[in-house]
Amino acid sequence: MQEALTRKRAIDTELRHAFLANELVVYYQPVVDSRTATIVSLEALLRWRHPTRGMIRPGEFIPVAEETGMIIELGAWALRQACNDAKSWPSNVRVAVNIAPRQFQQKDLAEMVAQTLRESGLEPDRLELEITETTLMESDDVESKLREIEELGVRLSLDDFGTGYSSLGYLNRFPVKKVKIDRSFARQAIESPKTQAIVSAISALAQDLSIDLVAEGVETDAQLAFMASKNIFLIQGYLYTRPRPIEELRPLLAHWRDAPRLVSAA
Repeated sequence: MQEALTRKRAIDTELRHAFLANELVVYYQPVVDSRTATIVSLEALLRWRHPTRGMIRPGEFIPVAEETGMIIELGAWALRQACNDAKSWPSNVRVAVNIAPRQFQQKDLAEMVAQTLRESGLEPDRLELEITETTLMESDDVESKLREIEELGVRLSLDDFGTGYSSLGYLNRFPVKKVKIDRSFARQAIESPKTQAIVSAISALAQDLSIDLVAEGVETDAQLAFMASKNIFLIQGYLYTRPRPIEELRPLLAHWRDAPRLVSAA
C-alpha cells in the first residue's frame, strides 16, 4: 500500500510538471461510416509524451488525475485543444471529447463549455461530449446539467453503453443523441449468440429512438460484417486505425475510402 501511494504521488508530481512543460498531447481516433468510408467524427484522447519513458498510456495517469482533482484542469485543456483543432476540419466532421466524473461535478461545466466554444469559434453542434453511465450515477443535478449543455447546441453521447445498471432509463430521461456500444460486445459477438441477441436489441432500440449508434473496439472484418448485419454502420476501432496525432489523420478527413488502414502502433 505504501509503494502504491508513493507511486501515485510521484505520478501526480510528474504529471503537473508535464502539463506545464507541454508534454501532454491530444490524439484522435475516427468514427467511420462503413457504408461511405467517410470519417464522421474524431474522438479526442489525452496522451502523455514523457521525455524519457516515452508515451505513457492514459490508464496509468488518468486515474491519478481523477483522484487528485487535476483532471478538471487537464479536461478543460483537452477540450480547448480539441475545439481549436476541429475548427479547421471539414464542416461535416464532429469532435468528441470525454467528460470525466470529476469534471461533470463542476457547477459551471456548461459555462466552461460555452466559453471554450466562443473562444475557438467552433459551431456547438460540431462538439460531442461523451459521458459514461458511471458519470451520471456519481453526479448531482444530472438532468439540469445535461439540459444546460443541450441548450448550448452541443450533442451528448453515452459511452461504454451496456456495461452499467440503468442504460434504458438513461436513454429515456436524458437528451442523448449518440450511443457507443462497449468494445466488449464486438469482441464477443462472433462467438456468443447471447451477445449477438443483445447487440441486435440495442440496434433496434436505437433506430426506434432515432439515436446514432457506434460500435467500439471493432478490430476484424468479421466483426465489421456482423455489425453491418445488425444495421450498425458507425464504426470505431483498430480495424481502421489506432488513435493518432491529427497531423496523420488530417489528409483522411475528406474521405477514407482510398486510404490504407493504419493499424501500426500509435
